[in-house]
Amino acid sequence: MNYDRKFLLWALGFAVFGLCVGIYMAASQNHGQLVAHAHIMLVGFVVSFIYAIIHKLWLVTPGRWVARIQFWLHIVCTVLLSIGLLLLYGQVYAAEWLEPVLSLGSVGVLLGMLLMGYMVLRSGSGRVSAT
Repeated sequence: MNYDRKFLLWALGFAVFGLCVGIYMAASQNHGQLVAHAHIMLVGFVVSFIYAIIHKLWLVTPGRWVARIQFWLHIVCTVLLSIGLLLLYGQVYAAEWLEPVLSLGSVGVLLGMLLMGYMVLRSGSGRVSAT
């Protein structure tokens, strides 16, 4: 399966997850998870969807290892960030316990973005194949 399709499927999964959190907030009339909901929708759904488009339009066959590392780094760290924020804003665990998880997730998402930037820069102006 190509990375464009993998990112698209994960994006849709994050969208469903984020929408469920939003529906829960509306039904309970407790909007305490707003920050977690926004991160799930933006980092999970929107960024993953944009990565799918980039892979489809610009990165036909990106460097195999860079693409694999970037994909898993983004997905794993987005899940860590999403769950960490849900636990934090749901007041399940104290901030000092969740800070390492949230830091790791945030830095991992940033590194994933930098790796995507590297692949795009390396691709030049159009679709590329791995060398």
